[in-house]
Amino acid sequence: MFELSPGTGLALPQDAGVLRFGMSERECQWAVATLADVRETWICQAGWAFSACYEGVELVLWGDSMDRLGRADHDRHGFAAVELRRCEPRPTRPSAVAVVLDDIDLFGYPAAEVTAVVGPNPHPGLRLPPVRPPSRYLPVVWLSAV
Repeated sequence: MFELSPGTGLALPQDAGVLRFGMSERECQWAVATLADVRETWICQAGWAFSACYEGVELVLWGDSMDRLGRADHDRHGFAAVELRRCEPRPTRPSAVAVVLDDIDLFGYPAAEVTAVVGPNPHPGLRLPPVRPPSRYLPVVWLSAV
């Protein structure tokens, strides 16, 4: 299971470690590579970004954010945010791997039930999308260092 820890980061499955906000790209890639193939990607205004797929969930991590002039934003060093996205675009069933926040599997229950318990914005830095039919389950969650 992936465990979201607002303000701290993301615990990876299979005791692969914890990605803590502020970690270097190399440290993050090393931990994620124990679970899945890591692929470089691009995120606007990020100094680095990579993705990996694990049991139907794609992780996209990025860090070392830049200001709008392309200079390093010294208030946000290292790992800054992660997106966990279901590989199926409109999920109609629980995910094979849990994505947990406060002991609630965000990808394991219908979105209406999840948002009824945690609310639409349960923590600063955590975003849940609105769900549109025919999806019944959350397709993505975002966690940032804020």
